[in-house]
Amino acid sequence: MELEEDTEPSTADVNARWSGQCQLPLARVKNIIKSDPDITLASHDATLLIAKATELFIVHLAKQSYGHTVKGKRKTIQRRDLDACIPQEDSLAFLEGAVD
Repeated sequence: MELEEDTEPSTADVNARWSGQCQLPLARVKNIIKSDPDITLASHDATLLIAKATELFIVHLAKQSYGHTVKGKRKTIQRRDLDACIPQEDSLAFLEGAVD
């Protein structure tokens, strides 16, 4: 299914590409959301979206870390690989100082 560049994908297009399945436990994600005192109610769709975004972020972080593992001619991702990828990747700059 090709989309024209000028048009936004419809809800049906998005649902066709992603069936709404997550690897993260939704009950745990919902509990984390509820732990924020500023949030009083979170819909199932919002919880699902947050869980999927978190999954995609973890995949991105793991891929970046693995790139440093390969450069070091190793097969196992280590903490130093994670620490090395954070300052080099602009999208991960917000993690500087947060990962201890």
